[in-house]
Amino acid sequence: MYPVSRSNQRLNLRELTLEDTEAVFAIYGNHEATEHLSFEPRTLEEVGHIVAHSITSATATPRTEYAVAVIERDSNHLIGFGRLATDPHQQRAATIGFALHPDVWGVGYGVETVRLLLGLAFEDLHLHRVWGARSPLNKASAKTMTGVGMVEEGIIREHIQKGGQWRDSVVHAMLEREWASRPQPG
Repeated sequence: MYPVSRSNQRLNLRELTLEDTEAVFAIYGNHEATEHLSFEPRTLEEVGHIVAHSITSATATPRTEYAVAVIERDSNHLIGFGRLATDPHQQRAATIGFALHPDVWGVGYGVETVRLLLGLAFEDLHLHRVWGARSPLNKASAKTMTGVGMVEEGIIREHIQKGGQWRDSVVHAMLEREWASRPQPG
């Protein structure tokens, strides 16, 4: 599926462009924004490679990665980065990830971003299962994932090495039937 375009009242998901590199760097280069992610803050050059790879992978056949810009509709600014990557070890499954700029934390954009990504997964791509992993210390991400109906499934022990230390990850997942039967936001 290309191009990705999903939206709600406040946000748009769209394909990344090279012009998005600095806005993505404002997130991926930010210590606060990456505190609970699986990597240390990235350099501008590293983010440039990530964005370029995402652009190239968007037109691959078959497409296995959906890395998208999260755009605030009122300002038309990139405020986040979302990603679905099909899982080669599971049929009709994908992993989900997202990061938002700290300036927009606490206003519900995380929940809206994850809902839009799940809509892409289940409605457009017809996947069966979507799962994501978070830091055990990331309470905001836990609240976001449970808030959209993802089920906390368990812990992957010493899953991520960051800053020379191993860290567990907490797994949350949703199945297509759970998406289809979820209460609609009011």
